[in-house]
Amino acid sequence: MTSVEVLSPGALTTVQDLGRPGWAHIGVPRSGAADRPALRLANRLVGNEDGAAALETTLAGPRLRFDGHATVALTGAPVPARLSGAELPMNVPFEVSAGEELRVGNARTGLRTYVAFGGGIAAPPVLGSAATDILTGLGPEPLRRGDVLALGAVAGGGRTFRLPAPHPPPPPGLPGYVVLRVIVGPRDDWFTAQSIKRLTAEAFCVQQASNRIGIRLRGPGLERSRQGELPSEGLVPGAIQVPSDGQPILLLADHPTTGGYPVIAVLHSDDLPRAAQLRPGQELRFTAVGVS
Repeated sequence: MTSVEVLSPGALTTVQDLGRPGWAHIGVPRSGAADRPALRLANRLVGNEDGAAALETTLAGPRLRFDGHATVALTGAPVPARLSGAELPMNVPFEVSAGEELRVGNARTGLRTYVAFGGGIAAPPVLGSAATDILTGLGPEPLRRGDVLALGAVAGGGRTFRLPAPHPPPPPGLPGYVVLRVIVGPRDDWFTAQSIKRLTAEAFCVQQASNRIGIRLRGPGLERSRQGELPSEGLVPGAIQVPSDGQPILLLADHPTTGGYPVIAVLHSDDLPRAAQLRPGQELRFTAVGVS
C-alpha cells in the first residue's frame, strides 16, 4: 500500500469524511467535511465512495511525499498546486509516482481545499468515522510534520470519474458580498423587531477568530427583547447564535450539540458549503426565505 509522508502540514490540515451522525445525544457533533459537496466530488474523481477519508486544508495547504503510486484530486477552494514542479489543475484526477512531492499552495479564493487519494486514507474510525473533530478531540490529530498517512486499497479497479470540460462549479469565494439564505427563528421572539430587520438588511464581516466550530461575525448589534439566558437546547449546523454582546456566531461542522444562546435564524442547508468557504475579512449578507 502507498504511504504519504507529511513534509509540511499547512496552516490546519485535517482528515475528514462525511462525519459521525447519530451521536448528538451524548454531545458528539456530526463533524466531517465543512464543504461536503467538495469532499464528495474529490472522492468521485479518484474512484472512491463519497464518504472516503480525505484531507481538508485551511487557507494554506501541505507538502506531501509519496512512496508509491496514487491517484489524487483537488477540489474546493482553488489553490496553486505542483507535482514535482509541474502545475496541476483543480477538479481533475492526476497520477502520482513513487518519490514525487505534491505541494498544495494558498487558497486564491475561499478557505478550504480537499485532497482525495484513490483508496482513501486508512485512518482508524472513532464512532464510525475518521473525521477530525476539533471540538471533542475525536479522530486523528491535525497533520504535523513527519506524519505518515497510509492509503487504502483502490476499489473497483481504480476507475475514476471525469467531469465534462470545462468544469462548471462556481468559485467558492465571490467578489463583494456573499449572500446566504436563512430561515428566521426559532428564537426570533428573543430579539427586537429592529434586530430582525438588521439581520437581513445590513452586512456582517467574518472575524479572524473563526474555525470549524463556528464563524464569528462582526456587524450591527442584534439586541434582545428579553433578559437572561435560555436553558441549553439542541443545535444544528447553520444555527446562528447570538451571545449577549449582540454579535452572531454561525455554527459549522464541529459545533456543540447544545447551547443556551438564542438562535435568531438557521442557515439554509444548501448554503452551508458556501459558508464553510468564507475567509476572515470577507463580508456577507443574509436574506430570509421561508420553509418549503
